[in-house]
Amino acid sequence: MPSRPEPPAAFHAASTGLTRLPTSLAGSRVLRHIDVDHNALTSLPSWLGSLPSLETLWAYGNRIDEVPPGLERARTLRHLSLGANRLTRVPPTLLTLTGLRSLNLAENALTDFPGDFGALTELRMLDLAHNRLRDVPGTIVDLPNLTDYLYLGANALTAVPATLGRLDRLGYLSLADNALTRLPHALGGMTSLHELRLNGNRLTSLPASLGRLPLLRELHVRANALTDLPPLDGLTELRHLDLRDNPLRRLPDSIAALTRLAVLDLRATALTELPPTLAELPALRRLDLRWTKLSELSDGPDALHELRQRGCIVLT
Repeated sequence: MPSRPEPPAAFHAASTGLTRLPTSLAGSRVLRHIDVDHNALTSLPSWLGSLPSLETLWAYGNRIDEVPPGLERARTLRHLSLGANRLTRVPPTLLTLTGLRSLNLAENALTDFPGDFGALTELRMLDLAHNRLRDVPGTIVDLPNLTDYLYLGANALTAVPATLGRLDRLGYLSLADNALTRLPHALGGMTSLHELRLNGNRLTSLPASLGRLPLLRELHVRANALTDLPPLDGLTELRHLDLRDNPLRRLPDSIAALTRLAVLDLRATALTELPPTLAELPALRRLDLRWTKLSELSDGPDALHELRQRGCIVLT
């Protein structure tokens, strides 16, 4: 007698025009992965929470307007993506899914985030970008294993709590495209950051503590209102510095300490001179000076001449 075929452990139906999950999946004891990204789903069934082996639920890019009731019962769930839907609220019970390692709620219409993140002790990645959040959810700082990514860009944030500096294991932070005018000094406590994105805010200065992040490799502050920079000599691992579209008048002499800097973007700044030590940076391979007064100089300062000789400079 032929053996009965094994039920599938995964359901892959991304970009298939799906309007509802097939009821044949309900009750499966082996289903581990569901991928229904980029479909026309308007809701998800409550029986998802009863699947005893479910680890991954990807439903990005649908028309879902609420987190399915009962999803908090899915105790094996590790990765949840409900980004690019129509969510306006998230039930606090979602934050009881203690096994979650990644949570994507980006590109919805969330204005606040009630509930306590503290129970998500395994969470490594949290994406809340492209919502309408007015405040950083305070209990984010209680996530002990948030080590990979925290996306808070493209919201309506006007301030960042100093307690965010307690995330000293986090590697990537984006606060881009908000309405921030200042940053707390305590952000300097985020000593594991390797990439920090602050572009598209209203910052007029940066705290001196950001110039001492020992592992930072990329710093993006494009399109702010910076006229000056703090000392940067602590950024010894920095490879990419994006200062484009700021009214910067000068660069600090401490830029000479950035011996690993490869890309320096100074487009559309107000600089009229460069520190002579800039030519001594051994790893610099791209210095973009387009749309600055420096690009109009036929000769220019010695540093500019030396860097032009090395083929580093982009002027047109």
